[in-house]
Amino acid sequence: MKKGRGYFTITEILLWSISSVCILLSFFIFDRENYLTLIASLIGITSLIFNAKGNPIGQVLIIIFSVMYGIISYTFAYYGEMVTYLGMTAPMAVAALICWLKNPYHGKASEVKVSRLVRADAFWLTILTVAVTTAFYFILAAWNTSNLLPSTISVTTSFIAAYLTFRRSALFPLAYALNDLVLIVLWVLAAVEDIGYLSVVVCFIMFFISDIYGFINWTKMKKRQESEQNRD
Repeated sequence: MKKGRGYFTITEILLWSISSVCILLSFFIFDRENYLTLIASLIGITSLIFNAKGNPIGQVLIIIFSVMYGIISYTFAYYGEMVTYLGMTAPMAVAALICWLKNPYHGKASEVKVSRLVRADAFWLTILTVAVTTAFYFILAAWNTSNLLPSTISVTTSFIAAYLTFRRSALFPLAYALNDLVLIVLWVLAAVEDIGYLSVVVCFIMFFISDIYGFINWTKMKKRQESEQNRD
C-alpha cells in the first residue's frame, strides 16, 4: 500500500478522475441504458493510465476492454471495429502482455523496458499494414459495414498501434491517439442516428487526451532509461 500511494502522479490522478467523471456524466445524460458501454469506457480509461506508466496491468485491462468494445460495435453493425478488437487488438494485447512481462526495466514488473525501432520493424510494419488494410477492406465491404472508409482506416491505425505496443515503442500511444480520432468520427456518425452513442464519443475524446499524455510520458521514460543505461 505504501508503495502504491506514490505510484501515480497528481497529473495522472487528475487525468483519470476528470476522464471518469466526463464518461459518467455523458452516459447518464445521453445513454442511461447500455451499462456495458459505461463499464467498458471506465475500464478503457483506466488501462490507458497504466499503459502510460509502462505497466503490464494496462494490457490486461485492454484485453477486457477489447472484448466489451467488440460487443458494443456489433450493436451498430460496425463489424470492422468488432473484428479488429476481437480478432486483432485483443490477441495482440495478449502478445504485448507476454512481451512486456518478459522485458521489465531493471527487474521492475511495474515498468517495461522501452525499445527502439529498427529498419526491419519499419519494413514489416509497412508490409503487414498494407496487407491487413487491403484484406479488411474487402471483408468489411462484403459484410456491408457501416461507414466503410473510416472503418477501414480504423483497422489500419489499430494495427499500427498494436504492432508498436508489442514492440514496446514509445510511439504506440501516438498511434492509438490517431486511432482515437478515427473512432471519434465513427461514433459521431453513429450518434447522428442514435444520440445514445454520444457517450461513446465522449469516451474516445477522453481516450485521445490520455493517449497524448501516454506518448509524452513514454518519451520521458525512454530518455530516462537510456540516460540511466549510459551511466551504467
